[in-house]
Amino acid sequence: MRAAIITIGDELLIGQTIDTNSAWIGAELSKAGFDVYRITSVHDRREDIIYALNEAAGKTDVVLITGGLGPTSDDITKQTLCEFFNTHLVINAEVLRMIEEMMTQRSFPMNENNRRQAEVPESCRILKNAVGTAPGMWFEKEGTIYISMPGVPHEMKYLMTELVLPELNKRFTSQTIIHRNIMTYGTFEAKLAEILTTFESGLPENIKLAYLPASGVIKLRLTGTGSDYNSLSNLINEQVGKLYKTIPEFIYGEDEESLEMVIGKLLKSNKKTVSTAESCTGGEIAHLLTSIPGSSAYYKGSIIAYANSVKTQLLGIQEYTIEKQGAVSEGTVKEMAIGARKLFITDYAVATSGIAGPDGGTEIKPVGTVWIAVASENEVICEKRVFGNDRITNIKRFSLAAMNLLRKQIINHSPSLLDTHQKK
Repeated sequence: MRAAIITIGDELLIGQTIDTNSAWIGAELSKAGFDVYRITSVHDRREDIIYALNEAAGKTDVVLITGGLGPTSDDITKQTLCEFFNTHLVINAEVLRMIEEMMTQRSFPMNENNRRQAEVPESCRILKNAVGTAPGMWFEKEGTIYISMPGVPHEMKYLMTELVLPELNKRFTSQTIIHRNIMTYGTFEAKLAEILTTFESGLPENIKLAYLPASGVIKLRLTGTGSDYNSLSNLINEQVGKLYKTIPEFIYGEDEESLEMVIGKLLKSNKKTVSTAESCTGGEIAHLLTSIPGSSAYYKGSIIAYANSVKTQLLGIQEYTIEKQGAVSEGTVKEMAIGARKLFITDYAVATSGIAGPDGGTEIKPVGTVWIAVASENEVICEKRVFGNDRITNIKRFSLAAMNLLRKQIINHSPSLLDTHQKK
């Protein structure tokens, strides 16, 4: 079963709006057993929409279309669909009634633009939109199903979840597709691929491995296809087990887990707390940790010690350390972590000091250099990393490196967790 996705809107092409619809639809179709072979974004222009529809015609079982169904003059999808399906617009009384009721409930006056949304191609089957004014439309032509939906994400998701996917599941005998994501950190893509050469070559024919890197995190996606869910699930689990044995030092989680999510679970399960002292990361680590609901149970606070005076006055770093080793040094970051842990009375403290760029680097300490420290009751672990020249990317990578060091220390200090991690 093949599917194509067409998103319509000038705003998608000029970067004003990010096309999240395609990603969501693609994921849902994949779960339903469809092979999404193409995603196309086009202008609000008749000829571009027609071209995209013709490109998909005869090559797919289903074409999902979003956008261009609004009440304004630039929304031309319905008129273009009429041309493609050789039909014309008519007022649908039921859709008109739904729009009138919705406008009344919201205390909005009904105008001609709203009434125009009740105009639909005569040959389509209406998909009632209970969360918006523009209905979805279902067409069939020469063996292909075409489904047009609003571009507003929550309206599209409602129609897909409540009406489109259930109907597609009835119409098609699905093959089983299972995705399993293994989250890794601590190496680069080319190196990871080298390490996994033997693993990858030994994969069954119906299981594929994809590498999806982003800011230092590499998601390994195993995708299996088959006819029997249980057999395929067992086969995927077997391959995941091999991954854990092959690269245990790099795996930190599964599915879409972030480092901050994993750290939160580790701290909660061990009833431990953490604080942060950040210089070059400017509060990014604190932001990531506190983005997790319930983080107040384990996160206590942060000092953004950007200036050396803040490092010495609030964190108690010796001026001699900064003068002798520099602000970006093992000694400074070590004292930052110790000072934060003492100040906030936490089990762990994470500290960073580095050169994010684009300037400020030297031959000895180039742009991209960062020192990280994690302080605990018994020790302070320090680590030096060197990344690239882009400031925003460096801040993100500095932060992820710091959190991964924290994660490893929590596991090392918890024998039960270490044992579980090694057995996977």
